[in-house]
Amino acid sequence: MTKAIRVHNTGGPEVMTLEVVEVGQPGVGEVRVRHTAIGLNFIDVYFRTGAYPAQTPFTPGFEAAGVVEAVGEGVNNLSVGDRIAYAAQPIGAYAEERLIAADRLVKLPDEIADRVGAAIMLKGMTTEYLLRRTYAINAGDTVLFHAAAGGVGLIACQWASHLGATVIGTVGSEEKADLAREHGCHHTIIYTREDFVEQVKEITDGKGVNVVYDAVGKDTFLRGFDCLQPLGTMVLFGASSGAPDPINPALLQAKGSLFLTRPSLFNYIAEQESLTQSALELFDVVSSGAVKVEVNQEHALSSAAESHRELEGRRTTGATILIP
Repeated sequence: MTKAIRVHNTGGPEVMTLEVVEVGQPGVGEVRVRHTAIGLNFIDVYFRTGAYPAQTPFTPGFEAAGVVEAVGEGVNNLSVGDRIAYAAQPIGAYAEERLIAADRLVKLPDEIADRVGAAIMLKGMTTEYLLRRTYAINAGDTVLFHAAAGGVGLIACQWASHLGATVIGTVGSEEKADLAREHGCHHTIIYTREDFVEQVKEITDGKGVNVVYDAVGKDTFLRGFDCLQPLGTMVLFGASSGAPDPINPALLQAKGSLFLTRPSLFNYIAEQESLTQSALELFDVVSSGAVKVEVNQEHALSSAAESHRELEGRRTTGATILIP
């Protein structure tokens, strides 16, 4: 028997309770994993509140690191005792142990600790597809990244800077501005007291940026189009402030023949080959020191509700992990 966070009815953080569950033995193509660290992400909030549907009761969470405890029939790429990490569907990471498809796991390199592995898989592979595939950053590009001091933001600022881009980031406080600058952000805008469109125009001498990366949504989305150069790209990959209002596609033409995309990590890593390649690129930049990972909050799994309150209250920086 093992313990897991369960949600029987969607709602506030209080709906998450730690319960005894039965995991069972792995089936064909599956492994049983014992988690050593679990990643916290805003998408977990979306499922907990019901913004993203899931059949109740469910265990939240997409990301973790751990050790293979048992392998099912047909699993040839993993063995008992292997250190692994993942960011994968279906949900179920907020647990001491779970069953999961073997082809959704990657082996964790010796030089990357479990708590770091749990903190980087979803946020780091999200950064990889955003910067390398959704809009492939080139040296000399200028990018605007909203929530630059967040879990994805701190990784993205470093990685984009490493690729030779000029990084402009929005943050909510002077403390977060300092943190973003320490992690590769060249220009910070405190959106609570500065107009980010005006600031972007000033920083870029009126040219605008090549790409806007927006996980905030409603509060920033529409005005973000005014920050783009003609033929620029708007990448909406989250909605922490709520879903944006619908737009008329003619707006894209009026603002300079812009491109708009609403990507998801799980489309980009749907095939095992693309998953492995994404993870390897991530491990490379972390192992080389080009991207340093900040695990700034750590809670016991039993305190998952408090970790959600901190995340929703914008009281976190960098990554948060849960320890079973």
